Amino acid sequence: MERPALSMLTLPELEKKIYPFPRFHAAQILNWTARGVSDFDQMTDIPLSLRDMLKKNFRIFSSAIVSCHDDNDAKKIVISLKDSSKIESVLLNDGKNRFTACLSTQAGCPIGCVFCKTGALGFKRNLESYEIIEQFIFLRGTALNVMQKDTENSDKQEHIIDNIVIMGMGEPLLNLAQLKKAIEFFTDPAGMNFSKRRITISTCGICDSLFDIAQNGPYVRLALSLVTADEILREKLMPVTKTNPLQKVKEALILYQKKTGSRVTLEIPLLGGINTREKDALSAADFAKGMDTVVNIIPWNPVEGLEFEGKQLVEPEKREIENFISKLESNGLKVTKRLRKGRGIMGACGQLGA
Repeated sequence: MERPALSMLTLPELEKKIYPFPRFHAAQILNWTARGVSDFDQMTDIPLSLRDMLKKNFRIFSSAIVSCHDDNDAKKIVISLKDSSKIESVLLNDGKNRFTACLSTQAGCPIGCVFCKTGALGFKRNLESYEIIEQFIFLRGTALNVMQKDTENSDKQEHIIDNIVIMGMGEPLLNLAQLKKAIEFFTDPAGMNFSKRRITISTCGICDSLFDIAQNGPYVRLALSLVTADEILREKLMPVTKTNPLQKVKEALILYQKKTGSRVTLEIPLLGGINTREKDALSAADFAKGMDTVVNIIPWNPVEGLEFEGKQLVEPEKREIENFISKLESNGLKVTKRLRKGRGIMGACGQLGA
């Protein structure tokens, strides 16, 4: 019989599992787990007899890192889950050792966006909350290794990772229940004690789940993968829009903003010659009316074999990007351009699973 992982247990569950040892040891054990220790003997404040019991009956994590890939400003880890499914997570570095953890919520993805490698893999399953949390713990350990080499910042421990973005493999809002559990852990003072304002969920726009978040939380930051507000083109690029029309998506985002007062990010991956037209910029500006938004332009990151209407997708030309941004700005929109991190290790936006 496979030993359960400590990361799968809540504090009350672990307190029962370690009986008759005193309950306070359970909090110590979970604290070590959250810090990413890989060996029970590293839990130095736990009695040896309890450590021996844990070794016989538990694993620390349900998943394991099987490979790491380094691209200076980004590090990608490939993780094998308990059923041998593989997922990828990315640690982004802004160059000043301020780290962002990019986490996955599904093995594969059911959305099928034509410009995304993960969507081309198909869908295997939703991740459990502890599998989302374990990604963060593994990336935190990766960041800690970087920090230990940086003598100026080596004492930065409590919040070694500055931001969490749920932008990895999968559509987060199709796994909302488990994602909520993970975010509860991240934001719990007894967990990672993260501010909700430092967590961002990126979604293709699943209306039911967006309304759920708007009404019930968690009130983290939201980013909509808009791509284009031309509904006909959007349906071709992102089949999910057929059952999640932009009008309903916008209603949910407006409700979310009324509840939170938070700005929404509109993400537009630019595909060369496809969604870079003037009408795409104008439709995006029209969609943004009535909302507090910032548009994040993401020049498409190349993935071999991805096609649209029989033609290989290509990166947008510099002129296309500049003209598109200029048109958005002339229509009063705030615009940022995403830095291209992780392309050398196929860890950039749209490349996971390549």
